[in-house]
Amino acid sequence: MSKVIIIGSGPAGISAALYTARAGIETMVITKGQGSLNKAESIENYYGFSEAVSGKELEERGIEGAKKLGVKFISAEVTGLSFFDNFIVETNSGNYKADSVIIATGAARNTPRIKGLADFEERGVSYCAVCDAFAYRGADVAVLGNGAYAAHEISGLLDVVKSVTLLTDGNEIAVDIPSVVNIINKKIAKVGGEERLSFVEFDDGSKLEISGIFIAVGTAGSTELAKKIGAYTENNKIYVNEKATTTVPGLFAAGDCTGGLMQVAKAVYEGAVAGLEAVKFLREKKNKK
Repeated sequence: MSKVIIIGSGPAGISAALYTARAGIETMVITKGQGSLNKAESIENYYGFSEAVSGKELEERGIEGAKKLGVKFISAEVTGLSFFDNFIVETNSGNYKADSVIIATGAARNTPRIKGLADFEERGVSYCAVCDAFAYRGADVAVLGNGAYAAHEISGLLDVVKSVTLLTDGNEIAVDIPSVVNIINKKIAKVGGEERLSFVEFDDGSKLEISGIFIAVGTAGSTELAKKIGAYTENNKIYVNEKATTTVPGLFAAGDCTGGLMQVAKAVYEGAVAGLEAVKFLREKKNKK
């Protein structure tokens, strides 16, 4: 049986899951927990509800409906996405294979407010080790973060670069880090350089000379995941056509991660489109065999 993995359990992800499950596709939703909808005090003017409903209740009803259709839910943090014969969704609790993937993780990007980061994007500041590691072969680089996502990015760099330093920006390390990685726990004041980034300066005035820094704060966002597999992104959004299709065959995206109106109704619609298009893609793929 064909299998689809949906990353994210918000309205877009659950809407997609309802359509793929009803079509007889084995469906798995990987979620790291409650999303932004859960934090909404009340949702008003939503179809089917004469009175305001809390975001928490709306989210729980959607997930329960998906579970009744046999959708499997995995609680894990997604750290990477790749393709080798099948899509491989990498998480902090193992890897999962799928014939198609739908990204529905929202629009948040974990970019810390550190002076200079925005100025040196694509000139020493990167958000994807898989994409950019080769450009730093034999160089000294840093990874900014303190969790599973940072550890994942480090693993993608160690065999390519000369050295990796983990910068926690003063935060406590939440995972095991390889012993070959230098760790600096100081707060960061700024990053700087001339044409390209060349140093990180800390609050105590000390500096670390590096050729690049990879941002891996918190968890991997939607655009970071899309970039890892070569999908086109623009202005912190995943590019999709009217069929919720990305530039990578079999990879779809829906909800806030595609930009536009950030409303539940829009997310549910896009999720439905993505689910239906994933079903169509998988059936066509099956018929070609």
